[in-house]
Amino acid sequence: MESLDLTLAKKLLKINAIMLQPDRPFLWGNGWNAPIYNDNKITLSYPDVRRFLKVELSRLILEHFPDAEVVASVAMGSIAMGALVADTLGLPFVYVRDVPKDHGLENLIEGNFKPGQRVVLIEDLVSTGHNAIKALHEMQLAGGDVMGMVAMFTYEFDEALEAFKNEELELITLTNYHAMIEAALATDYIKDQDVDALELWHENPENWTPVSPNVD
Repeated sequence: MESLDLTLAKKLLKINAIMLQPDRPFLWGNGWNAPIYNDNKITLSYPDVRRFLKVELSRLILEHFPDAEVVASVAMGSIAMGALVADTLGLPFVYVRDVPKDHGLENLIEGNFKPGQRVVLIEDLVSTGHNAIKALHEMQLAGGDVMGMVAMFTYEFDEALEAFKNEELELITLTNYHAMIEAALATDYIKDQDVDALELWHENPENWTPVSPNVD
């Protein structure tokens, strides 16, 4: 039986929620060149994938954080999915802004949240972990008891793993970077020679540059 992480990675590749271009890298917002780009918001346009994610994220929460009282998304990419998961579980939903609203109440946490409530965070993807840790701190400052985080995808960067370890924040994900490579090979999305570029980038994403293809 195929593993969950491999199954989901294949689904995300099929709908271009994950795109791979080892020879023509994407430019990330942080300035990195990358052979991969994630746009998990596109999953909302595919009912079968959207339902799969909703069910599996809900299952992770029930299995790992059964005492959670509130579902909290990390803005902005996971807001819609977080609301779907909260609805499935019958729990209140809030989301954590990356910056305060510049008018009105200048909220960082949007929704009806009460200090002392047990919270599970939801993220669409985890790269460096900066946004997740920032959301964790905001929930803690507001009096939340953050039990852990569930996410669709993780790049498995050492930086993020160390940050989560230091914060004692448990992260549970549905799929990951190396399962994605396995899925891409299995579906002929990439060739064997592309794996080296993907692994080299993963080892040093900040300084990676693509190798120019040989031209006869």
